[in-house]
Amino acid sequence: MPKVALYDMSGAQVGEIELNDSVFGIKPNQAVMFDFVKMQLANKRVGTASSKTRAEVRGGGKKPWRQKGTGRARVGSSRNPVWTKGGVAFGPRPRDFSYRLPRKVRRLAMKSALSSKVLDNNIIVLDSLTFDEPKTRLMVQTLKSLPVGKKTLVVTAYGDPNVIKSARNIPGVKPLRADFINVYDLLNYDTLLITREAVARIEEVFA
Repeated sequence: MPKVALYDMSGAQVGEIELNDSVFGIKPNQAVMFDFVKMQLANKRVGTASSKTRAEVRGGGKKPWRQKGTGRARVGSSRNPVWTKGGVAFGPRPRDFSYRLPRKVRRLAMKSALSSKVLDNNIIVLDSLTFDEPKTRLMVQTLKSLPVGKKTLVVTAYGDPNVIKSARNIPGVKPLRADFINVYDLLNYDTLLITREAVARIEEVFA
């Protein structure tokens, strides 16, 4: 089982913690993680882009000129796609881009992302992370005392409101509860700062 250092909020190492080998110790599958991120980004798309066809553009009810005898090309409407102010041929229409990968694939992607953080030494486990009141200054002090990167994902077990309010206004820091952890955020942020309780919660779900 992989072992990582256990820190307190002052940045002092207070011991080690063993992580579940089936969740934090597998060989990362790059292809599955790519597929998961592609799915997440596709599911975020609104899909409201729309253009008007020749049937929806205003005007064009009268045939511009007679069919024969003018020497010009035959045309039935001034709103066909070739003309200025005409409709759009094969333009974007509202659609749903969302889809879902199989459950086993999603679980493998999550385990791969967590394991990659352990392999790259980009995971920091805290014994606890609590504040008596929301204070951004206290969260900044905690982050400065720990070896975190420019972008840090702060994960707590059940989303402590004081922690969330203390961290959400700090540039490059995103607070998240363990139930909402996802592959995109794990790969997008340099460091995973997670509490011991949140580790247990994740292992309970994915082990």
